[in-house]
Amino acid sequence: MQQLEEKAMAQDEGTPATGLKVIWREFKKDKLALTSLILLVGIILVTFIWAFTINKEELMNISLYDEFAPPGTNGFILGADQGGSDVFGQLILGARNSLAIAISITVITGIIGVVTGLAAGYFGGIIDTIIMRIIDFYITLPTLMIIIVFVTIVPKYNVITFVLIMSAFLWVGTARLIRSKVLSEGKRDYVHASKTMGTGDFAIMLKGVLPNISSLLIVELTLNFAGNVGIETGLSFLGFGLPPDVPSLGTLVGAASNPTVLENYWWVWLPASALILVLMLAINYVGQALRRAADSKQRLG
Repeated sequence: MQQLEEKAMAQDEGTPATGLKVIWREFKKDKLALTSLILLVGIILVTFIWAFTINKEELMNISLYDEFAPPGTNGFILGADQGGSDVFGQLILGARNSLAIAISITVITGIIGVVTGLAAGYFGGIIDTIIMRIIDFYITLPTLMIIIVFVTIVPKYNVITFVLIMSAFLWVGTARLIRSKVLSEGKRDYVHASKTMGTGDFAIMLKGVLPNISSLLIVELTLNFAGNVGIETGLSFLGFGLPPDVPSLGTLVGAASNPTVLENYWWVWLPASALILVLMLAINYVGQALRRAADSKQRLG
C-alpha cells in the first residue's frame, strides 16, 4: 500500500503543470517578474483606493499663493504646480485615471478582438473574408491621427468618449492574433470529434477552442494594457488625451514642455515620469513571464 502511494506521488510530481500552475511556476523562477507583478498590483490597489479619499474639486482649485510650492511646503508632499494644486493628489488621481482608462480599453478591445477573431478563424469562408477585409481596411488607417481628429471634433468630450474612440480602433491586432491561432486550433482532433458528436459551434468555440488559446490571450491583453497606458499618457501629453480638468499622468509630464518648469520645478513632472517608467517596466516583465508560460520552449522550468 505504501509503495502504491509513493508511486502515485512520484507520478504527480512528474506530471507537467498546466494553466495557472505553469504561470505561477514561471513567476517563482523569475524573481524580477514576481517583484514586478507585486509592484504592479500594489500600485493599482493603492491608487484606486486612495483616489476615493481625494476631493477632485478641492484639488484642482487655483491658489496663486501656493504657486510652485516646493515639496514639504504647506502640507504638499510632492509640492504644487503652477496653479498651486497638490502634485501628489494629481499623481494619485492621474494614475487612477490612466490605469482605469487603459484597463477599460484593454477589456473592450479584448472582447471585440476575441469575438471577431474566433468567428473568422472558426467559421472561415465568407465570414472570414468579410472580417479580414474590414481588418485590412483598419490597418491602412493612420490610427493615431484619426483618434486625434475625433477627440478634437466630438462635442461634450469626456473620459467615456475617449475610451470608446480608442477602443474603436485598437481591437484589430487582437482579432488578427486570435484568428491565426484559431485557424490552427480548428484543425485539431478534438474539434473534429466535437463536431462529429453533434456539439454546437458556439459550445466548441467557448468550451473547447477558447480555453486552449487562453495563455496566448492573457499575454496579448497584458501587452495591450502596457500599450494602452502609453497611448493614453502620450496623447494627454500632446493635449489630445483627457479633458484639461481631468488629472492624468500625461498631463503632469506635459508640464515639462515648459523649459522653466523642466529646469527649476522638477517636482511637477518628475514623479509622474518615474511612475510611468515603473509601470511600463513592471508590465513588460510580467508580460515576458506570461509569454514564456505560453510557450513551452521558452519556459525557465
